[in-house]
Formats: sequence, structure tokens, C-alpha cells
Amino acid sequence: MQRCEACTAETPVLSPQEIETLHEQLDGGWHAVDGQKLVRHFRFKNFASAFARAEGIAAIAESEGHHPEMTVGWGHLDVELTTHTVSGLTRNDFILAAKIDALGGG
Repeated sequence: MQRCEACTAETPVLSPQEIETLHEQLDGGWHAVDGQKLVRHFRFKNFASAFARAEGIAAIAESEGHHPEMTVGWGHLDVELTTHTVSGLTRNDFILAAKIDALGGG
């Protein structure tokens, strides 16, 4: 599986066609928003399950050096991916999304 690479201001943002192609490879729960971010809403039976998934995502994010915005609440977890350095989507966002998908469930 691919790994995230450090981004700089020169890292290219993905074109709409690249976003579409990479989006097709993800679980259907992800939504690309205005070419700027990937978002996914997970539902769980309780807070503990949502928090456990957030912890799993946090561990992956740390190992990849690419960190999502996450909101945890009772029975839900919202994840938002974007590359702040370039104010848009890069391959890193899709790599991290695929690794989140590999956790299964949710």
C-alpha cells in the first residue's frame, strides 16, 4: 500500500479528473466536496465505538504524517481530509482515506 509523502507549497493539487478516478477506488461513504476536501460520516452504536474508530484513525494518521479533522459524538464520527499546505486535495488524502477504509466497519 502507498504511503503519504511530505507536501510543500509546490505539491500539485489533484485535477477534477484525478479526484474522480481516485474517488472511485474508495469506499462509497466518502464524498469529495468542491475539489477541496474528502468527507465521511461514520455511524456507530455508541460513543465508545465512535471514539475507538477515531483512535484507530489517529494511529494511522500519525504513522503517515497526514492528519484529518475529526469530530466524535455519541454514535458518530465525522472525518475530513484535505492538504492544508496546498488548500486542496492531494494523493495523500486518498491514501489516508484508503487506509481508513481498510479498518473496516462503521
